[in-house]
Amino acid sequence: MAHTIEQIGVVTADDVGPGMNAAIRSAVRMALDQGWTVTGIRQGFRGLLRGDFIELHSRSVGHIIDLGGTFLGTSAGDILQDNTRLLDAFGTLREKGIDGLVVIGGRKALQAACALDEGGVPTVGIPASSENDIWGIDVAIGVDTALNTAVDAIDHIQDTALSQHQAFVIEVLGHRSGYLTLMAGIAGGAEVTCISEAPFDLEDVAEEVAAAYRRDKGHCLIVVAEGVQPDAHAIQAYLNEHQDETGFAANLTMLGHMQRGGTPTARDRFLATRLGASAAQALADGQHGIIVGTRENRIIYRSLATVIAREREIDSSYLELANVLAQ
Repeated sequence: MAHTIEQIGVVTADDVGPGMNAAIRSAVRMALDQGWTVTGIRQGFRGLLRGDFIELHSRSVGHIIDLGGTFLGTSAGDILQDNTRLLDAFGTLREKGIDGLVVIGGRKALQAACALDEGGVPTVGIPASSENDIWGIDVAIGVDTALNTAVDAIDHIQDTALSQHQAFVIEVLGHRSGYLTLMAGIAGGAEVTCISEAPFDLEDVAEEVAAAYRRDKGHCLIVVAEGVQPDAHAIQAYLNEHQDETGFAANLTMLGHMQRGGTPTARDRFLATRLGASAAQALADGQHGIIVGTRENRIIYRSLATVIAREREIDSSYLELANVLAQ
């Protein structure tokens, strides 16, 4: 017998990425079209445990499609890894009468979504991760905006680097995946890109910078993934210690959380809108324990258990392209 849905919950957790509000809006309005009641869960899974709920109507999600962040708020995605808290979450959802759940967020949020689904709450996940570290899909919500933010910053820094005839080490999001860093390096015209998926040492970086100087380049951009080892601080320090060999003094800029915020691009808004609507439709069709995503611009479903068990890999052709273009 098919599971009957009368009320669903929508929660954002873990990562914050531009476009999450567009996904909420779309999921809510598609659910309302099914005749369901929709409950927003504020402040992520922490709010779920506290019973911090708000009923959402069509007007509740009006004028949010262009806003960065998530108007529902978020909190750590791994809070439900504790079995006691997971059981508490089940109790809170049952007490509220929530029959299905849409979870929007990164890997840890999707791990929690899988646990909730396996525990008996039909759940669909929507990948939102500026680092694009979710396996099995083309791109997550927030990636396009974060990439445009990073490239815009790199363009501004390049103007200074050229004027001052210096090297700049630019730290970009990439703790869990080097995808965003690599794409920013290619699109921003970097001479060196440092990610965990392509091991390097300080001597390698210094030699690439020196090679750029020997080719009469008037500057050098080194784009570095957050969390990579050796890190951006170590790279800057080493380059300055060896300035006589490299030819450039090195400065450091850390873009940080500015990449996770800001007005979502049209691409992110459209992707989030498609995924939000598809998540609610999947629940209506009796599908759960899945994420919704795109491959080759088509909506696809992936098993939550499979997605969280696998790591996204970097396309080696992009690494090769970055190396060629750096010459």
